[in-house]
Amino acid sequence: MNNKTDITNKDIRIKIRGLTKAFGPKVILDNLDLDIYAGESLVVIGGSGTGKSVLLKCILGLLRPDSGTIEINGQDIIGLDNDDMEKVRRKFGMLFQYAALFDSLTILDNVAFGLIQAHGVPKKEAHRIALEKLSAVGLGERFASKFPAELSSGMKKRVGLARAIATTPETLFFDEPTTGLDPVMGDVIDQLIVKSVKELGATGLTITHDMDSAKRISDRIAMLYGGKITWVGPTNELEKTDNPYVHQFINGLLEGPIKVSLAHSDRATA
Repeated sequence: MNNKTDITNKDIRIKIRGLTKAFGPKVILDNLDLDIYAGESLVVIGGSGTGKSVLLKCILGLLRPDSGTIEINGQDIIGLDNDDMEKVRRKFGMLFQYAALFDSLTILDNVAFGLIQAHGVPKKEAHRIALEKLSAVGLGERFASKFPAELSSGMKKRVGLARAIATTPETLFFDEPTTGLDPVMGDVIDQLIVKSVKELGATGLTITHDMDSAKRISDRIAMLYGGKITWVGPTNELEKTDNPYVHQFINGLLEGPIKVSLAHSDRATA
């Protein structure tokens, strides 16, 4: 998004304070603080296993933190019962890492699923909206009757994005949106993400280790390492910062404060 969104005087959509989550003796998030402003696109970067997915799952209410607060529009969501949390989630849209489409449903029914199941939209109207959203991501009506197995990875991501925006969410979440895509299709998905967030006037939160994608879609970038946000700032300041964690990560260096174990570097657990 190239820092075109002005967050001056913006309200905080998501306010995270003291967020801590451990699995046994392994601390994944360690007293983490982060603000995400209404209308901005924030990207959280970090290597595999640094806690990006755990952070996202805590915000979505899929994991319960050990301590800390997560306020969404001023409401602390930690400890909400299922019904109240579901009300919060109805204002979310989510593009999963591998699209997470339902294999047994047509593309049209995949996109309409949230409208019908979570929002009670009549099927005919849901299908009309679904066709509109498919068109918005560059997929015509001829794809509506197809099944996920008939589509390429890039097309599945487009369908996943159409489903994410179908309910006109306040906040959109993107989990490694370019994973498994070639550079050209990754660029296409990034452009669609920027377009979707802007047209909805939504807040965007993306987790990724793809630096090219992060720069294309973000207004601000936050670096996660050691369970904490080690740096956060406007995207155009990323390569200017003297922060050693950011410098090492964006340049792919072995030497620096980020400790890389070559024997275990393929183990992405968080």
